[in-house]
Amino acid sequence: MRTIQSRLTGSIRNQSVDVPITVFASGRAWGDLLPSQQVEVTGRLARPTPGDLEAAILLVRGPPRVLTAPSPLQTVAGSLRAGLRTAADTLPPDQRGLLPGLVVGDVSRLDPQVSSDLKETGLNHLNAVSGANLAIVAGATLALSRLLRLSLPVRAGFAALAMLCFAVVARPSPSVLRALLMGLAACIALATGRAKDGFAALSATVLLLTLFAPGLARSYGFALSVAATAGILLIAPRWRDRWSRTATHKADAGERQEARPDGRRLGGRPLLLPRWLAEAVAVPAAAQVAVTPVLVLMSGQVTPVALLANLLVAPAVAPATLLGFGAALVAPLWPDAAALLVVPAGYAVGWIITVAGWAVDVPFATVPWPSGLAGLGLLAITGAVVMIVLRRRAWRVLALTVAGAALVAVLVVRPLVGSWPPDGWLMIMCDVGQGDGMIIAAGAGQGVVVDAGPDPVVMDKCLRRAGIKDIPLLVLTHPHADHVNGLAGVLRNRRVGAVVVSSQRTNPQASTRISADLARRRIPEWAVAPGTGWRFGPSEVSVIAPEAGGGPAHGQGEGSTINNASVVLWVRWRAGSMLFGGDLETEAQDELLRRHPVRADILKTPHHGSNRQSPAFLASLGARAALISVGADNDYGHPAPSTLALLRRIGVTPYRTDRSGDLAVVERDGGLAIVARGDPRAPEAYGPRRDYHGDHGDHGDHGDHGERLPGDELRHSRALRRRATF
Repeated sequence: MRTIQSRLTGSIRNQSVDVPITVFASGRAWGDLLPSQQVEVTGRLARPTPGDLEAAILLVRGPPRVLTAPSPLQTVAGSLRAGLRTAADTLPPDQRGLLPGLVVGDVSRLDPQVSSDLKETGLNHLNAVSGANLAIVAGATLALSRLLRLSLPVRAGFAALAMLCFAVVARPSPSVLRALLMGLAACIALATGRAKDGFAALSATVLLLTLFAPGLARSYGFALSVAATAGILLIAPRWRDRWSRTATHKADAGERQEARPDGRRLGGRPLLLPRWLAEAVAVPAAAQVAVTPVLVLMSGQVTPVALLANLLVAPAVAPATLLGFGAALVAPLWPDAAALLVVPAGYAVGWIITVAGWAVDVPFATVPWPSGLAGLGLLAITGAVVMIVLRRRAWRVLALTVAGAALVAVLVVRPLVGSWPPDGWLMIMCDVGQGDGMIIAAGAGQGVVVDAGPDPVVMDKCLRRAGIKDIPLLVLTHPHADHVNGLAGVLRNRRVGAVVVSSQRTNPQASTRISADLARRRIPEWAVAPGTGWRFGPSEVSVIAPEAGGGPAHGQGEGSTINNASVVLWVRWRAGSMLFGGDLETEAQDELLRRHPVRADILKTPHHGSNRQSPAFLASLGARAALISVGADNDYGHPAPSTLALLRRIGVTPYRTDRSGDLAVVERDGGLAIVARGDPRAPEAYGPRRDYHGDHGDHGDHGDHGERLPGDELRHSRALRRRATF
């Protein structure tokens, strides 16, 4: 912040300052700004977060007013980044988002699922430009200079210039600053012919950066960068020499080794790996070991799969970086050539995405670990025990045996006895946090999805666990964020036959945005009337609300009106039925009871168990179990204690995703049962209750043959007899 203009008691006061602040703003105009530009904004100043070095927080109202143009250098850098994004448009969506992030740290179009996979597999550093990127650029520059037979000082100068240009294009993040200063120190050593001391350069870099930018001392990104570099400098060479065929002590290579009486040599090292392979394994292993304490302190987890994942993607990083940076350089001058360069870069990036997607599904890819000082202490004890065990050959064999047995148990035995979802599942309620996301069985690899939750990453993971690749029908009960914001995760790499939305458009802005997204993907959008039904595999799905011609049931506010317009589904299986109540509140529940009284073995509790429930409606269902999709420690007080008490009073057992994780409905002993992913106890079966359902048998043709549906629900509906096949 440079200048403050404030109005106090009718007067205008100007004050010149020079302090860092944090700005919260929204709007597309901010995305077009470049470093070095000055803007004028109107907003409200607030106190900064305690402990931060920023002077204030600025909450901006409205778009910025641009005062100055960017500097020529930043203009060129911005055009290079924009050129790379444009050239990457020829790639698939996931690749076009990761390539700019890998090359210049531009993650504006990065797929959230790809970002999550990289983070969970220890590959998140690829999103941020770091020392590896600068080393690749500098190495390529040195190789080209050597081919041109330039002198050593000139080579070092070109390498330094290339790193400076790259840092400007990629923007000076903490990891880039650390790598840039270390690289410049190495270039000076190269130009003067002096020996390079990497650790001394790292120490000087850390000292200078924390002196002139104290905020880096509190940056986890800077700490991770320094720790990884220290591990590569200090640990990797020793491990490389120990694991390679090259003798560690070359000075003693020509000396005769003393022989033992049995003829074996003393002091010899076993022949293990070629030197290049040993170095390829040692570098990521040392970096991962060095950053593990910082990761434990930061996030309270360790990532065992990170070493293997980094080793597998290593061959693709350099080609993707060089080709992508080359495309960025030529894009402003020759766009067609840039588009050709990103094609092989896309293959390299695609390999990285494939490895991340595979690694994230490995059992125990991420292991929870205590955070803070307790986690560091436990990590130190674990490391000491591992070092002691690995010192003796017998203990090493025992440790490898135990590790192998554990691996077999995790990869083979555990999936057989505790796989998720359970075999023959009929419905899965995904633990999406504060929101709804459910899957109804529709055949092998198929599922009818009801709502998409608030997070596309979480919803996509749930669908992947269930093996859902084809979605014949997607139902979005109402356009609230906790039900539709995860839509991108549902649509990711899956075919969707059609989308059913509420016939009452109570939120035009959100509904229009969803319709535009579906139209862009060429997915049909239906607003169906009550009584419409479909048969998918073992499931018969019927819509019973809302009424197309009637108005919405108004509640306490606009949110209640939107909730009361939710699409309500009634699903039947051979062993029983379930009602999906959307976010219906008291008014709509009473209206549904009056128009279409239904009976169901299991209830998807409306509105996450809020206190706005109709006792008469809940009691009329005759349900034995109620599933509640709710986020842990949410700010809404869901589920309400009054609702839980009401459910228990009428004989309904509640199941909550915030305590049990994913929930599944399965068929057991001729009825329906609930299986909780977070609760390994045997499930209790519910229904069918013959006092009101009669003998279900195979109910798949009830509507077609005019048989009476269970109870009195929808018995006069002709529309239910219509079937749609996908």
